[in-house]
Amino acid sequence: MPEYTYDLLVIGAGPGGYVAAIRAAQLGLKVACAEPRETLGGTCLNVGCIPSKALLHGSELFEEASHGTLAKFGVKTGKVELDLATLQSEKASAVKELTGGIEFLFKKNKVEWLKGAATFKDAHSVDIAGKSVTAKNIVIATGSSVTPLPGVEVDNDKGIIVDSTGALTLAKVPQHLVVIGGGVIGLELGSVWRRLGAKVTVVEFLDALLPGMDGEVRKEAAKIFRKQGMELKLGAKVTGATVKGKKATLTLEPSAGGASETLEADCVLVAIGRRPNTEGLGLANIGLELNPRGQIETDHSFATQVPGVWAIGDVIPGPMLAHKAEDEGIAVAENIAGLIGIVNHDVIPGVVYTMPEVAGVGLTEEAARERGEIKIGKFPMMANSRAKTNREGEGFVKVIADAASDRVLGVWCIASVAGTMIAEAALGMEFGATSEDIAYTCHAHPTHSEAIKEAAMAVSGKPIHI
Repeated sequence: MPEYTYDLLVIGAGPGGYVAAIRAAQLGLKVACAEPRETLGGTCLNVGCIPSKALLHGSELFEEASHGTLAKFGVKTGKVELDLATLQSEKASAVKELTGGIEFLFKKNKVEWLKGAATFKDAHSVDIAGKSVTAKNIVIATGSSVTPLPGVEVDNDKGIIVDSTGALTLAKVPQHLVVIGGGVIGLELGSVWRRLGAKVTVVEFLDALLPGMDGEVRKEAAKIFRKQGMELKLGAKVTGATVKGKKATLTLEPSAGGASETLEADCVLVAIGRRPNTEGLGLANIGLELNPRGQIETDHSFATQVPGVWAIGDVIPGPMLAHKAEDEGIAVAENIAGLIGIVNHDVIPGVVYTMPEVAGVGLTEEAARERGEIKIGKFPMMANSRAKTNREGEGFVKVIADAASDRVLGVWCIASVAGTMIAEAALGMEFGATSEDIAYTCHAHPTHSEAIKEAAMAVSGKPIHI
């Protein structure tokens, strides 16, 4: 039997990779993790989920203080000013604490951090920073990176045309920010800078925001964002960009074709999506081919076509979400250790951390109708006592159930705490809950989550508070 340096080598220390490494170590395997960044945590902790949430929270506090919301509740303030440098410093502190926390967990669980990028020599050996490392099993968890837009060149250092990384580190609030892409990242970061004082225009190729989400939710979200002051240019595409001085000029035209127009901004955010990080891995050296979308295909256990090589997270099909990668990291570690690791990809919640938040899990109404007869229950947040008292009445909860079995197929909501609320729906769906199960489950009062109970009651036409 060949001798390997490690039982498992994980390539990439993002949410999928570091979780896989820690879980495998907990199960008794000798584990190493290859990561070229100076800090662990991948895109999520360094330039994604975590820093963006720090800016989102800070910008929400600023808007509450400066737009009279606090005064409505008897909290009087003087002139409110933004100290952007302090906000950015607080964001950096959160990132440092959390990435440092992963490094502590590696040491605690005896996971060795191999600093450098890994390239396959064969299915059981890689080169990392000029050194050869062997492992019985190798997990590819290299995540994803920003998808470029032809004709629009990103230069984060100049701060005029930026990607999501650059949008997190702007030194001043733009006068006019144009966001190319009406998906999660564009709307979250657009919301940050709008609240801090920028005029924000969102340009989306499709005729609605938030591709992949429930149609009714997409329409309501657009209505709310317009009310907040965002300009939405839907069904439009950017065909080019020029930078002169400290301004960018974009050329736009209708997605379906038509006359072009120009749009000037002092900052442009390119947020049209992400693509798998597979370049430089040396996959050809092990005969591992990519699918037409540049992803690595695996079976249900996350094994690739090459024995001993596994893949999880953004490099395989499915939503590019940190929590999806984390669950896959646990599952693949358990499978490698000889246990049974499973991820139910039909129950992966998604959240947009704007204000209000937008969240969903399971099938959209459109997808559910394609599968058969359904029934729907809705409940407006304005009829929820906690939301109304907090003056957070925008949005609704929508429960989609199979007409025959009453089994819940999908739940969608717009609410100030939708991201927290959706966990209940995901748990219920994981256990095969019916709308009646949720409707007859006692919910604490007064809470936002009562809206889920009432929407479930509405599936049978029996809500109480509307």
